[in-house]
Amino acid sequence: MIGRKKKNEKLNGQNEKMKKSERNKELAVITYIFLGIFMLLMGYFVYFNVFVSEEVINSPYNARQDVFEDRIVRGDILTNDGTVVAKTEVSSDGNQTRVYPYGNVFAHVIGYASKGKSGIESLGNFSLLRSHAFFLEKMYNEFKKEKNKGDSVVSTLLLDVQQTAYDALGDLNGAVIAIEPSTGKILAMVSKPDFNPNEIDNIWDSLVSSEDSTSTVLLNRATQGLYPPGSTFKILTTLEFLRENKNASDYTFDCQGSLTKDGVTINCYKGSVHGSVDLITSFAKSCNTSYANIGLTLNNTKFKGLCESLLFNQKLPFELPYKKSSFVLSKKSDTSEIMQTAIGQGKTQVTPLHMAMITSAIANDGELMVPYLIDSTQNYSGVSVKKNKPVSYGKLLTEKEAGIIQEYMENVVTNGTAKTLAGQSYQAAGKTGSAEFSNVKGESHSWFVGYANKGEKEIALAVIAEGAGAGSEYAVPIAKKIFDSYFN
Repeated sequence: MIGRKKKNEKLNGQNEKMKKSERNKELAVITYIFLGIFMLLMGYFVYFNVFVSEEVINSPYNARQDVFEDRIVRGDILTNDGTVVAKTEVSSDGNQTRVYPYGNVFAHVIGYASKGKSGIESLGNFSLLRSHAFFLEKMYNEFKKEKNKGDSVVSTLLLDVQQTAYDALGDLNGAVIAIEPSTGKILAMVSKPDFNPNEIDNIWDSLVSSEDSTSTVLLNRATQGLYPPGSTFKILTTLEFLRENKNASDYTFDCQGSLTKDGVTINCYKGSVHGSVDLITSFAKSCNTSYANIGLTLNNTKFKGLCESLLFNQKLPFELPYKKSSFVLSKKSDTSEIMQTAIGQGKTQVTPLHMAMITSAIANDGELMVPYLIDSTQNYSGVSVKKNKPVSYGKLLTEKEAGIIQEYMENVVTNGTAKTLAGQSYQAAGKTGSAEFSNVKGESHSWFVGYANKGEKEIALAVIAEGAGAGSEYAVPIAKKIFDSYFN
């Protein structure tokens, strides 16, 4: 009995040890799980502070940025050539006034900093409300309970190009956007009608009370204006035809001024008769009937795929608010829609920003550089804080394709609808467009997209003048003034 009792006690002891061991294992597992979670949280905390926090704080949607204004005087915004285009003046009693020395000229691109924020005032808000002044100076100001001067934002904009674009558009509504193809720097961005940002508080109610949102002066037409591209879209139609036809150079068409298919008639501009034309001549003369004929030969599915690869129906790599361009051609499209789409009419809609990006990529041998507006930030005394570097978005078209389209666009200047740009100190290339926007015969927007270079300098642009008429008569002269300013 005694031996059996000892044996049972021994077994019980072993069972207790096993249970205790299992409990220890469970406790260890739970401990390791919590330790792992803790380490992950610590890792994310470090990652957030090092890599993400500034981006989150700098988001234009972060309303808490404005608390910095309690201790920082909003910094200046400068053009790339050093001209102050936005600054804060502080009166003797401490009242602050945001001042825009060039008024309407930079209205949409620089934006405003009251009644919300827009333009570079929004993009650079975080930088403008933090100070990298000398630390002893900041300590001294804080000791005196005085505000420190915020950092300055240096834009990519050039004063002369911006002013020229603004003046050249004159009284016409529309937009101009100019880009440096090799970097993506935006050199100018103009939208009309415009407003005086110095008066934004006084005129705000009248600006936002417009019942017709398409006519509001607050709309940045360069990035948010959707227009039929007109003949500038023939760049894409040409590219698709080249991809689908290895012998595209053998193409010929007899233009008689109009083309009728399935009861649908397409006319050349003002009924012009171009006669026998090949592809490059069709492009240079902007022959509608030839391009309507080309459109009927294309694979609609492939055409849509090409357009989407060139960012139609897609998000654009751009920081300011913009509208997506649209392309809706499909297998179900009828003859009318196919022919209209091929010449840049129909349901196709595009922004000047998007057309400038496509043109910039063509000028840059097919590679699109991400367009950007802020070149750098510096403290108020000019010491560099951060420099933004160009970023490649990728290839929109091959180098060979870009070379062919470049040749075609150069021929528009030498032998086509943009001869005004021939014989200059720079070499220009482009495509004109007259985009119908109503049922009234003769009413059309005036388009020009193109680029010019001289030595290592190069500029690409898109110009649209609303309701002005032929691209060759209105948009091309505007582009010429901008090219002249940039190179001369």
